[in-house]
Amino acid sequence: MKFATNGLVRPFAGLRPAAGRAADIAAPPYDVVNTDEARDMASEKPFCFLHVSRAEIDLPADTDPYADEVYEMAAQNLRSLEQSGALVRDTEPCFYVYRITAAGQSQTGVAVSASVQAYRENRIKKHELTRPAKEDDRVRQIDAVNSITGPVFTVHRANKQLAALFAGITEAAPDTVADGIGGALHELWVVSDAAQVARIGALINAMDELYIADGHHRSAAGGRIAADRAAANPSHNGGEAYNGFLAVSFPDDEVTILEYNRVIRDLNGRDAAGFLDALAEKFDIVKKKTPIRPAERGTFGMYLAGEWLLLRPKRPQATHDPVERLDVQMLTRMVLEPLLGIADQRTDNRVDFVGGSRGSEEIARRVNSGEMAIGFTFFPTSLNDLMAVADAGMIMPPKSTWFEPKLADGMISLPLD
Repeated sequence: MKFATNGLVRPFAGLRPAAGRAADIAAPPYDVVNTDEARDMASEKPFCFLHVSRAEIDLPADTDPYADEVYEMAAQNLRSLEQSGALVRDTEPCFYVYRITAAGQSQTGVAVSASVQAYRENRIKKHELTRPAKEDDRVRQIDAVNSITGPVFTVHRANKQLAALFAGITEAAPDTVADGIGGALHELWVVSDAAQVARIGALINAMDELYIADGHHRSAAGGRIAADRAAANPSHNGGEAYNGFLAVSFPDDEVTILEYNRVIRDLNGRDAAGFLDALAEKFDIVKKKTPIRPAERGTFGMYLAGEWLLLRPKRPQATHDPVERLDVQMLTRMVLEPLLGIADQRTDNRVDFVGGSRGSEEIARRVNSGEMAIGFTFFPTSLNDLMAVADAGMIMPPKSTWFEPKLADGMISLPLD
């Protein structure tokens, strides 16, 4: 089966849990748990994929998570999982239909090898910049384990023919099931039938673009790996496994975006009263008795000095600019930069980010603890906004979107050998 090298996606021979083993293996993504949480989760689960994605848990507690021995341990642990038979490789290129169900809602997508060439040509579109240290970490991880184990979450415009094909495939029992990972049920169907593989590939490759929803560091790392390996391979022909990165693509009408909130360590030299005075020049401020999760665009929740306050701009500015109309950008322009002195949220360690699933209670906890001075909650960015920014070739402020449920690590990996 031949797939053009200039398409958006290709099938691949995946590495996945053996029958009945997914519950022992599948784990939350590496970047939603810290080292201590990962160590607790995997302490009595020797096959848990956190031993690969967070391999520092198998080294002394004071080990630098970016030390060479961490990546060496990850490679050793992945080899052990495969040698033990817990993970198995498919022998022919396949697609993998992946369904996540949480809180009674399901989204059904497909795991693919996403084209690095299409990514470079901006047909697989990004909307965020990356942090160099995180990108370097993913490059070193991929190089060490010689596989792409963390999937990029992409979105495609809903396609009735593709949805009907997935509906037929998922009438059968799934090949792989893991329940409870991130509060969700994860199911995988291996699509090895040549006609179905060709049909899925044809439908996706007929699309104009895919959109990266979550996983900008993973996709950037995949691009770097491809460039490095192509340069080192005198027989490079574009068909090698390293020319793609692992992605799972979902239709846009099944995907939910949650808000990505902010907490700030200090008030940039002001006390609470002085900060409120400065804020009152720009916003109408209303005290609330309960935590605020904004119900409409253009409004913000704020937690300061033990109180929740609703902020509404006094002079909202209408704009067609896809970035400037985002609530995250509005707060950046009106508050974070001029009042709190945060010029770059990617690099300023005075700001941190709280995913919407953790809720306003997490913001209050961190402020009440004294760790942070103030927190802000947002109305979620829409998927249409994300696509508009990506289509314009523009970049959102960092951490503008939080997608849930998350894909699980260990359900499917893309070997590079």
